[in-house]
Amino acid sequence: MCTSDCPANRARVRSITQAGLSLVELIMFIVIVSVGVAGILAVFNVTTRSSADPQIRKQMTAIAESLLEEVSLKPFSFCDPDDPSAALPATTSSAGCTGGSNGANDESRLPLGPEAGEAGRADFDNVSDYNGLSVSPYSDVSGTSFPGYAATVAVAQQQLETTIPLADSLRITITVAHGNEALSLSAYRLRYAPRSLP
Repeated sequence: MCTSDCPANRARVRSITQAGLSLVELIMFIVIVSVGVAGILAVFNVTTRSSADPQIRKQMTAIAESLLEEVSLKPFSFCDPDDPSAALPATTSSAGCTGGSNGANDESRLPLGPEAGEAGRADFDNVSDYNGLSVSPYSDVSGTSFPGYAATVAVAQQQLETTIPLADSLRITITVAHGNEALSLSAYRLRYAPRSLP
């Protein structure tokens, strides 16, 4: 009888310890791992493609804030600032404007928007003039252009509380778009100093 040192037993032990993967098992492992990795990469690709680019989002926010500030800093008077009655102390309503209420110089006349002769942003002299403004590609007041970005402005009367007349409160909404992404910012403007013209 042969002990553990016997050459026949040593060969049997060596063949058991040296047993490995066959070529078929190795190919199956590679195929399974490849399919798993391809699935994970496809998920990453979809996630990356649908996520917002932080730089684009930051630029959209900067454009919206800049345009919102531009609109908010304009006067919100009863009369068009070009109207001689606009800064008179007696003008406490739209009735005091040249042409009276709903006249050509009444800044509360619906629909809100620029008066005749105000062709663009350089001519806008009141908050309500910006209603319906669309700038594509967007450019700021200094003329710097931002290709791929578009901005729109909506100005609407909105009742904030019962003590404030409807015509004395406006909601300004700025929407900036880039590709299929859009960002909106809103602010309110009250007619707190109707006769304060710059």
